[in-house]
Amino acid sequence: MPDLKIHRAHNLGLARAREVAWKWAQEAERKFDMSCTVGEGDFSDTVEFTRTGVSGTLVVAADHFELK
Repeated sequence: MPDLKIHRAHNLGLARAREVAWKWAQEAERKFDMSCTVGEGDFSDTVEFTRTGVSGTLVVAADHFELK
């Protein structure tokens, strides 16, 4: 399976980036039948997502998102 990596800079700050990421995770669960698990940290969070044939992580930081 091919790997996909996307890095997007933003200037939302960690609190607002978390809100955006949690909304994305909820939509991914609903629309794409993904299972999402959130790990919160002091400086960044990680959303792990999976379903049959797809798995990855979304790193949520104060200044960027990184999807793998």
